[in-house]
Amino acid sequence: MSGILYVVATPIGNLEDISYRAVRILSEVALIAAEDTRHSRRLLDHYGIKTRLISCHEHNEHERSVELVARLQAGEDVALISDAGTPAIADPGYRLVRACRMAGVEVVCVPGCNAMIAALSISGLPTDSFRFAGFLPSKRGARQRFIEQFDAVDYTLVFYETPHRLLAALDDLIQLYGPEREIAVGRELTKKHEELFLGTLLAAIEHFAQKPVKGELVLMLAAGVKELPQETVEESLLRLHAAGELSWKEIIKQVAKEHGLPGSDVYSRSLPLRQKA
Repeated sequence: MSGILYVVATPIGNLEDISYRAVRILSEVALIAAEDTRHSRRLLDHYGIKTRLISCHEHNEHERSVELVARLQAGEDVALISDAGTPAIADPGYRLVRACRMAGVEVVCVPGCNAMIAALSISGLPTDSFRFAGFLPSKRGARQRFIEQFDAVDYTLVFYETPHRLLAALDDLIQLYGPEREIAVGRELTKKHEELFLGTLLAAIEHFAQKPVKGELVLMLAAGVKELPQETVEESLLRLHAAGELSWKEIIKQVAKEHGLPGSDVYSRSLPLRQKA
């Protein structure tokens, strides 16, 4: 029988944020594939884990996957960890997981920390619907084009950003969304100097411009507040009908979108008007 690849979440800062199961798995497997072996050794030493480490990062993951799949097929159990948080989530790992899936090797999740989820849970922003968009592009032009695609979304957006690009990223967000859009910024989560800023984009720039920013960052941009039309549904229907450019089906669809209503509701309210017309 082949071994099992365990995808193990590790702390994002505080070394106590790891499960009993994760410690046991890391102690029992034959090998731990780590993003940075020197960084991960600190965690293993903290819990007295002597398991051998081997590197598996974005620059060698393709080649390393071949070796690790062979060892798994030979019966060895392997754990995959990243420097912090959950492997394969904005971190190396998915290529190895995919290679195992394709080879018929069992992959088991050992869940735990994730910076995005940790930040959202204390942000105070709506979390019933959100999108994680990963790291913002480093160059300004690419970053502006990247964020433009989210102009009309009605859910919370989550980005990762580095300290030295934070102010530039906030400035680009202001250019697109305006200074009053609400944002939450998580910094140094679970660590001694943990911070969660909540306010407008303009206030965020003023806050973080006061001193050099340190630590990894999670940016959470609130959805924009939609301005409803000043006219009633009936007035919108009559206006578009009078223009004579759209069919009733197209008019109903457009009015439903403008007023944020189900098409069936607008259709029902259009019937008396259509009979008079």
